[in-house]
Amino acid sequence: MLKKFFIIASLCSLVGIAPAYAAADETAAVATAVEKMRVLFVTPDKAKMGALVADELSYGHSGGKLDTKTSFIDDLQSGVSHFLTAEFKDQTIRVVGNNAIVRHQLVGNTADLGKEPGTVDLNILQVWTKNNGNWVLLARQAAKMPAPAPAAK
Repeated sequence: MLKKFFIIASLCSLVGIAPAYAAADETAAVATAVEKMRVLFVTPDKAKMGALVADELSYGHSGGKLDTKTSFIDDLQSGVSHFLTAEFKDQTIRVVGNNAIVRHQLVGNTADLGKEPGTVDLNILQVWTKNNGNWVLLARQAAKMPAPAPAAK
C-alpha cells in the first residue's frame, strides 16, 4: 500500500512540474520571436516578417499612426520606417494561455525616408499569440517615455 502511495505522489508531483517547464519553454519561444522581430527592424525581410506577424496585426506608433500587417511590413521594406539600430531594454514576458504580453523599452537610431536622422526612446507593449504552433505579433503599441520629474527646489 505504501508503495502505491509513493507512486501516486510521484506522478502528482510530475504533473505539477510539467506546466512550469512548459511555461518556461513558451517564454523562451516568445523571447526568440521578439528577438527575430528586433533584428528584422534593422534588416527587413518581407517573407520573414510576414511569418512573424499575424494577419490581424494592429500596430500603433507613439505619434498615433496605426499600421496593418501590410503597411507595417511595406513601411520597413521601403524605408518609410528605417531603423539603423534597435535595442530592446528591460524586457518582460508574461505568457497567458496562447497569448504573451511583452513589454520593453525600444532605444535606437532612425533614418526614416524624407526625414533627418533621429533617435527613438519608447515604451513598447506587444501582444503575441500562438498560431499553428508559432508565436506571431498580434498587436503593438508604443508610448513616449515620460518626462523626467522636475528637480526639487
